[in-house]
Amino acid sequence: MTEFELHEHEFIPLNNLLKLLGLVRSGGEANQAIDAGEVMVNNAIEKQKRKKLRVGDKIVFEKTTIVIK
Repeated sequence: MTEFELHEHEFIPLNNLLKLLGLVRSGGEANQAIDAGEVMVNNAIEKQKRKKLRVGDKIVFEKTTIVIK
């Protein structure tokens, strides 16, 4: 499991998180994965590319689990 700290920010968009953590090569690839239903947020498939992830959210993409701290 990977933990991602927001630090002083209130949220991070889902597609930016995937790109920032290197789980995809580009924002376009992140958007395609989200559109294809390959990303889960809090145990539900998420289709919003810019879903605002906040402290406590749990994201699963491929075999990677990320928790927002």
